[in-house]
Amino acid sequence: MKPIVTLTLNPSIDDTAEADVVRHTHKIRITAEQYDPGGGGINVTRVIKELGGNSIALYMSGGTTGQVFDELLGSRGIPRRRIPIAQNTRVCHLVYERSTGLEYRFIPEGPEVSEIEWKRCLFALKDLDWDWCVGSGSLPRGIPADFYVQLADLVAARGGHLVLDTSGKPLDLALERGGIELMKPSQGEFEKLVGRALPTNDDMVIAAREMIAAGKVKMIAITMGEDGALLVTPDTHVFLQSPKVEVKSASGAGDSFVGGMVFGLASGLIPEDAFRLGVACGTASVITSGTQLCHKADVDRFLEQIGSHHHNW
Repeated sequence: MKPIVTLTLNPSIDDTAEADVVRHTHKIRITAEQYDPGGGGINVTRVIKELGGNSIALYMSGGTTGQVFDELLGSRGIPRRRIPIAQNTRVCHLVYERSTGLEYRFIPEGPEVSEIEWKRCLFALKDLDWDWCVGSGSLPRGIPADFYVQLADLVAARGGHLVLDTSGKPLDLALERGGIELMKPSQGEFEKLVGRALPTNDDMVIAAREMIAAGKVKMIAITMGEDGALLVTPDTHVFLQSPKVEVKSASGAGDSFVGGMVFGLASGLIPEDAFRLGVACGTASVITSGTQLCHKADVDRFLEQIGSHHHNW
């Protein structure tokens, strides 16, 4: 199997820690501080590697923080291709409040990139050997809203498969172009995308079918947190209830889902079984603290449980 390439245009150093109580004005003493390389595609590559798959993270980084980011990837043995930029890679902060179980997440907008810098990402993609490409996360300042349209054109010319996990105008434009293999919105993101409330699974299936019939996308996986997930393909639709677990951190759960499902699809699994793997990875991610993502032993355990919660109607 060729490596799955992930593209992260606005990666981050994820600084996670714990505090007893988070209060304004006062100094907040934190413990259990940890630094992880983050950003949508980076997380997807981390998950694929954890599952034993082959993935290359293509990303932009720069400045002093960019050097730290590169070291974090290197220390974890993440296969990667770096596109240097002039400005600093962003640093995100996540604080878990022990007294309430609440999580506070601070996400900066990140660097502004030049046209030469972001075009190097497309050139690098042409050099790499892959069949599946995952575009995940927000676009940093300086990248045009139609970037994912250009990416879709490149993937189509290659005869590859494009997976998109993003939102807003960049996603709207890419869907108008069409031909996306898989998209993974949350229920709220999907409702915003179609412009109406979708309170039931049947409502979401109907809306997803409209998109698929219009040629915009081939498969849609809609995640609903602890309420489960829904997969709609040209041939079928499947709902899976997530195993009931104690949620420690929701950070990276969606990326873990994408990593699991794309790894499954690229490995030759039918969409329904790849979807099961995605749900197992997402569930395994929320039981870890901070931005640790999923562990394979937990994924295997949840895969067995999910088999008994399979609904196809």
